[in-house]
Amino acid sequence: MARMNMIQAINSAMDVCLNNDPKVVVFGQDVGFFGGVFRATDKLQERHGLNRVFDAPIAEGGIIATAVGMGAYGMRPVVEIQFADYIYPGTDQLISEAARLRYRTAGEWWSPITVRSPYGGGIYGGQTHSQSPEGIFTHVAGLKTVIPSNPHDAKGLLIAAIEDDDPVLFFEPKRLYNGPFDGHHDRPVTPWSKHPAGDVPDGHYTVPLGKAATVKAGTAATVLAYGTMVHVALAAAEETGIDAEVIDLRTLVPLDLDTIVASVEKTGCCVIVHEATLTCGFGAELAALVQQHCFYSLETPVERVAGWDTPYPHAFEWDYFPGPARVGAALRRAVER
Repeated sequence: MARMNMIQAINSAMDVCLNNDPKVVVFGQDVGFFGGVFRATDKLQERHGLNRVFDAPIAEGGIIATAVGMGAYGMRPVVEIQFADYIYPGTDQLISEAARLRYRTAGEWWSPITVRSPYGGGIYGGQTHSQSPEGIFTHVAGLKTVIPSNPHDAKGLLIAAIEDDDPVLFFEPKRLYNGPFDGHHDRPVTPWSKHPAGDVPDGHYTVPLGKAATVKAGTAATVLAYGTMVHVALAAAEETGIDAEVIDLRTLVPLDLDTIVASVEKTGCCVIVHEATLTCGFGAELAALVQQHCFYSLETPVERVAGWDTPYPHAFEWDYFPGPARVGAALRRAVER
């Protein structure tokens, strides 16, 4: 067991998979000698060689297309898209090729690729380095979407994603990369923390895809969140004094609907929190599922707290970024009606 922040945990996951499976390769922009823009692949090339960990041109479509071909021929590529904001040139390859390959070949071919990418705000990245595009990909049949909220889960989920036979999008909340986010602040004390965030087992272990975690039990309301927003939700529950149950979804597709339904049936209230824009965000799907499966248990309307329907504003980042004040207000509305 070691103390690791999320970057170290992600690095450890790739190191374990490179050691255990010769079919695993890691590539992307600056991931080799430089070790990645956030250092998530630091020293992996040194340990595993130029043929296993290597740099790619600035061509996201080419990176993902190459990974699809490698996966179809039996390899397990792990590719890094430097920021989630840059993934759009590769969406055709992800949606039309990776996600469809198993279906269009009647199961003869598949593409076990993992696409890692830092996502979300909270680091003063502005409109081109802070986006949360998960809702675009959860819409696509054949893709799995994973978002961890802590180092332990990040390592276990990433190993599970690399070993999975389907294409997996692994979005990493960069606000959490270097240490714990103090969710109690609607403005940052500092943009980064240098302190390790949690205990992470050495070696190989997995956290199953499709299984949520109840990170705080409660009876007054259910809060559904993922990534950085898990920490914000916990802070909001503490600050309001509301006995909220906080569910960390961890995997958006496949979704652990059973855990969600059991919690909402117990509490009778539901608040959904994500950083992406409100309209057509993943919270809309969650709200529809809660309404469908928990209609007779709901005592108040489902609340959603999300980013604005605007580009991510640099000057107003900490108004756009859902903080405990906004989440707390939604919790109060949910339980006081």
